[in-house]
Amino acid sequence: MNVHLADPATALAERWQRGFPLASRPFLEIGRAWGLDEDAVVEMLRGLVRDRVLSRIGPAIRPNTIGSSTLAAMSVPSNRLDNVAATVNACPAVNHNYEREHAFNLWFVVTGPDRSFVSRTLEELTARTGCSCLDLTIETPYHIDLGFRLQGRKRAVTENAPHPGQLHLGPDSVRLVGLLEPGIPLVRQPYAELASQLGWREDEVLAGVRQLLDCGAISRFGCILRHRKLGYRANAMAVWDVPDRMVDECAAKLCAQDAVTLCYSRTRCLPDWPYNLFAMIHGKRQEDVEIELTDVASQSGLAGYSSAVLFSRRCFKQTGARYFSFEGVCA
Repeated sequence: MNVHLADPATALAERWQRGFPLASRPFLEIGRAWGLDEDAVVEMLRGLVRDRVLSRIGPAIRPNTIGSSTLAAMSVPSNRLDNVAATVNACPAVNHNYEREHAFNLWFVVTGPDRSFVSRTLEELTARTGCSCLDLTIETPYHIDLGFRLQGRKRAVTENAPHPGQLHLGPDSVRLVGLLEPGIPLVRQPYAELASQLGWREDEVLAGVRQLLDCGAISRFGCILRHRKLGYRANAMAVWDVPDRMVDECAAKLCAQDAVTLCYSRTRCLPDWPYNLFAMIHGKRQEDVEIELTDVASQSGLAGYSSAVLFSRRCFKQTGARYFSFEGVCA
């Protein structure tokens, strides 16, 4: 089911993709701003969760700050794709899993508390499926998860903050992140409920979230939307083989293009995968995205580099990244 973009609940969720209130009664504050009753706001958001439009309300973790993650890909025979995808989906460390138009046709993201955990997860998935994995770790996140603009500009205009580098969280912060990963509860006082689960005070939970935002571990805190449910199904991952010395310059030009919703560099995996610069463009019609891709490549000086475009075909899994809220590799 595609949700109409003029739907009041969807409009509310779009507005609160970032800057979600860190207050004892956040839905009361939202209601005041929108002329709605507190309980009406909660019920609207619960409805979006039931319709699978809203994944959760919570943090988007900035890559390369806490834990570890990688983008993995498999080349799976077409007659095995559904079964292999189901095996990958069953792994709790996998949060996104897509079929894409390429010889490497199954693409998924693996996260965990450290690099060793991620590597063991990939090894276990290879053993279970019989398909080896490309392991494409992120090197530089240039434009990552600033929220999804549903009308007009396609992305948030807020610029990426300087990347803080790898952070070492204390045990209390690790517990807090693990509890936040599935999303805050949709009740009048969500932070108080989280505090009761941690054995903390509500103000300590709020201070902990603010600290994670201030240090850069969280890139945004708010509503996480499922864009495919909103009609954005013609989504392309474009990749280029750019000389290493040129990556930063080319990425800066890519990030200036409004059509680009994500941009980052990743390690090559030679000889099978020579590409190191990635960009995502989300759209409703493939022909429109193809036109935008041509324009983006031209404007960014990338037209002369070896490239590939991988449109998504099916979404097998889309959940929030888990770094600390599960135990065991492929449990």
